[in-house]
Amino acid sequence: MSASPLTPLDYIAAGYWQDFLAGRPVAGGMAYEAELHQCTLDESLASLQRIDILLSQIRRDMIKSGTWDETTLLADERYRNFMVFLAFYAGRVLAQQWQYTPHWFGEFELRKRYPALPLLTDDFYQHMAVVYRNDVEDTDKPNATDSLFFALGPIGLRLFGHIDRPFQSVQGGQVASGLYQAVSARLPNAIDSHHALPIATEHATKEVTETIVPQHSRQSIQTNTDAVNHTSYNELQTTPEIVQTDTLLAKTASSTAPLETASVASSQAALKEIEIKPTIKPAPTPELFSQLLIELDEIEVPQIAGKTEYEQARKVLDQFEQHIAKQDKPRAQVAFSQQHLAAKQQALAKLQDAAHAGNSAAMLRLAMYELLGEEVNADKVAGMEAGVEWVKQAASKDDSRAQRLLSKLYYQGFGVPQDMTNGKYWLEQAAKNGHPEAASLMSQWQQAQTLISTQKQEQHSLKRYQLLFAVIIVIAILIFIIV
Repeated sequence: MSASPLTPLDYIAAGYWQDFLAGRPVAGGMAYEAELHQCTLDESLASLQRIDILLSQIRRDMIKSGTWDETTLLADERYRNFMVFLAFYAGRVLAQQWQYTPHWFGEFELRKRYPALPLLTDDFYQHMAVVYRNDVEDTDKPNATDSLFFALGPIGLRLFGHIDRPFQSVQGGQVASGLYQAVSARLPNAIDSHHALPIATEHATKEVTETIVPQHSRQSIQTNTDAVNHTSYNELQTTPEIVQTDTLLAKTASSTAPLETASVASSQAALKEIEIKPTIKPAPTPELFSQLLIELDEIEVPQIAGKTEYEQARKVLDQFEQHIAKQDKPRAQVAFSQQHLAAKQQALAKLQDAAHAGNSAAMLRLAMYELLGEEVNADKVAGMEAGVEWVKQAASKDDSRAQRLLSKLYYQGFGVPQDMTNGKYWLEQAAKNGHPEAASLMSQWQQAQTLISTQKQEQHSLKRYQLLFAVIIVIAILIFIIV
């Protein structure tokens, strides 16, 4: 079968991506473009997690500034372009996992091609979708929607979803809570075995091997005290990165697809069908702590002690965190030289000094490394206990960031016995002290409680009316009998 013709949205998607890579402005402008460049959009699954974190941060910033209004923001072309770009990017990443060239369809094309879809007129989140694998276009089932991905839905839910603003999938069910979750659910290893993908090139049927690519940065970190205090650190020197060549093969297959279509059609019967199962790699740092790092930068809490030591330590440790965030493997597997580790230990020592002086930000940063077991305390159990204690000390200083983190620890049972009552208490304290996410959650919880209370009152009133009606009927019957 011949390759599918490009759609108008395909050209727009390609233009957005090329403009982004070249640093050219998108027509009409695009919000948060600088922040997107900082997310390192390398077309990996981990990059979708970085985007989800960015979306959560944007949501908190909008709530804090009083600009969290979906209707107003969707009327702004810059925000619409931002969301459309993210949708294009997510479709690109997903199709690459299937070694397929994505094809985008607008609302008119979707209605014509998939008449059974219950599309809502003028719904921004339903006005475009991507076909990310070939088992729809190459079969006689034009109305099948299994290979469609409405990527705007998870973006909208991440930014604007709440108890009074649910997001329903046009294909049925709930919308995923983020792009990473949505794409992961559609990966080849998450699909039934009848969706196995035929491989079009001979070299793609070989075992996936690993290629060693040396890290481009070679600047070392000085380990003496003066360097820890004053040197501006660039990227860290690490052991060579391991890159899966299935990504390279996917790009090759995608770029050569039009040339190979004829040969694929003629030799389809001879090709073996295999199911590609890319490994879903978690974000290097657990979201519990990556969120904490964002809050330490974004939410300001006045400090009266240990500020100099904390800033000196943060300057070094931020370089480590920025490097770790770019990796496609857990942080425990990211290797550093002894020289780098010595610099980190010096920074942690300064962090401890700041924490002991009463700096709550230092307490939280130190708690993170203790809870992660990163050699602050040799005994892992003692390190976990020390980490929880630092969080509690910071929370007792009315640091809303610490109070929100402590509520998460209690809710999740991380480092402490799971305790919903304590979790709710510290969530309330964080909200009272101005934590935007905690305030939003408490507002939603109060709305839910109000709704439940109203329903109970209505049910009680209904019972009273029913009883009154029954009494009236009985009285009417007695009057009838007497008369």
